[in-house]
Amino acid sequence: MDTIEKELQKIKENLQKWNRPEILAACIGHMDLTSLNSTDTKSKIEKMVEKVNNFPVNYPKYPSVAAICVYPNFAEVVKKNLNSQDVNVAVVGGVFPSSQSFLEVKIQECRIAVEKGADEVDIVLSLSHFLEGEYELAAKEISSIKKAIAPAHLKVILETGALSTPEAIEKASVLAMEAGADFIKTSTGKMEPAATPEAAIVMCRAIKEHYRKTGKKVGFKPAGGISTPQDAILYYAIVDTILGEEWLNPELFRLGASRLANNLLTELENRPINYF
Repeated sequence: MDTIEKELQKIKENLQKWNRPEILAACIGHMDLTSLNSTDTKSKIEKMVEKVNNFPVNYPKYPSVAAICVYPNFAEVVKKNLNSQDVNVAVVGGVFPSSQSFLEVKIQECRIAVEKGADEVDIVLSLSHFLEGEYELAAKEISSIKKAIAPAHLKVILETGALSTPEAIEKASVLAMEAGADFIKTSTGKMEPAATPEAAIVMCRAIKEHYRKTGKKVGFKPAGGISTPQDAILYYAIVDTILGEEWLNPELFRLGASRLANNLLTELENRPINYF
């Protein structure tokens, strides 16, 4: 793992290679536009969906976001109001962000969300099991939820800020992928540290090795604290460097963010924009 810092430094030294308007624009299309607040309401979520619906009219030069990510109780609101078939309905499930409840409760919450229209479910790795070394139980939770929501996609959040070493992040990555995760994701955004480039490198390396062994492409989603165009470019560069161009599509690379979209638009249009 001592090569992580060297690889990150090399990517940063060559970052101008990726810092181009067309890549900044592409990053919008990799975004899970997110609202995960205790103050979220039906009308607030409806307004967010309306902005996504109208985005191609107001900003035709840029791709639409990849998904709208909300709490499970708003899945139906997004599904009923969303016009674009290219934008997925994503929810956080499994008792987000703590994942501290009964497995039966987690499964039921995720299943109902999919019944109400969710295309994707983001769950948190059971840290209560993982940190105790109860790896089989942690994996069972993932595989059980995956079975319950199929064919919806399952993203597993590792909460890398709670994992103290690169080795632990790698182990969690492998565990989640082997248990059936379609994506692995850095963070909930509800604790610090959230996403870090170092964690991203470890996770992308694990994805590459998993693909080498199994032939299955697992997606990668950094999330939490990603707000600037420079943040987006750095994670884009990490994915491109380690996993390659094959992963640079919304099916395999997402950016979890709530503030990033306006900042990308501001950079691209060279004027302040607060559209979302």
